[in-house]
Amino acid sequence: MTLPSAFNGADLVKPDANPKEDIDLAEDTPLDISPESFGTIGKVLKSLKGFNLDCYKDKCIKRRIGIRVRATHCKTAEDYCDLLLGSEVELELLYKVLTIHVSQFFRNPLTFRKIKEEIIPQLIQQCKNRDHRELRLWSVGCASGEEPYSLAIILKEHFQEDLQDLNVSILATDVDADTLQAARAGVYGEDRMAEVPDPVKTRYFKQVGSKYHLLPDIKEMVTFRQSDLFDPSSYAVSDLILCRNVLIYFERSQQQKIMAGFATVLEQGGFLVLGKSETLFGPSRELFNTVCPIERIYRAV
Repeated sequence: MTLPSAFNGADLVKPDANPKEDIDLAEDTPLDISPESFGTIGKVLKSLKGFNLDCYKDKCIKRRIGIRVRATHCKTAEDYCDLLLGSEVELELLYKVLTIHVSQFFRNPLTFRKIKEEIIPQLIQQCKNRDHRELRLWSVGCASGEEPYSLAIILKEHFQEDLQDLNVSILATDVDADTLQAARAGVYGEDRMAEVPDPVKTRYFKQVGSKYHLLPDIKEMVTFRQSDLFDPSSYAVSDLILCRNVLIYFERSQQQKIMAGFATVLEQGGFLVLGKSETLFGPSRELFNTVCPIERIYRAV
């Protein structure tokens, strides 16, 4: 396959297409994609976006490719390959659909209650007993920032005095640079605010029309960084890692490598929080103790 040196088909796709809306359209059954077409799409993504499909579950990837095939009204996967080879805009939209992770503030409220009432108090006590007195939180696959900002709000709202005595850092990472830019802006629609109590909205957001703008003192608590989970050298030493609804897209062998990497960078007694559809398996069960199986909370051995 020869990749084009320049795209010339940007006019074939609407530039204002919304990948998040596309996901809602067609996350049903995977499209029938031949190995040849799947290989072509993979080569384009790897060559021009540095995105490697080999580590992901075929079923998940094909389902999301199917979203763009339907959205562009292509009759077959082969037709879509022709479009993809000629449209830089479509390549960007496909990349967004493959990497997007839709979230909201305090998603799964019971999980955040556990974090607030049990995990953070234990971590604060551990930090006070250490020489460096650092509390380091890491939100993996942070998307547009709702999860790490939720952590920041919890700390500001309930642990203000402890913040004075500790050096607290919240790192938020994602593979997509544009998504991180949106996260840094901290502007959200009503749909992302469903679990935010009104008093918290009043204290930490400014409503401008239909949007909620996060106040600077919360935004300043979070550092956003582009990072790839397949690069263990980018992993940050942490006391708490939230990696929710990210591992489900990866093959089991890759999940094992990621979990081993998390175990390496977690401080002794540090916590790992997974998504509701994720769990420990195989060798990773030797690396963590289960704290709360319902909320998928584990502690480094």
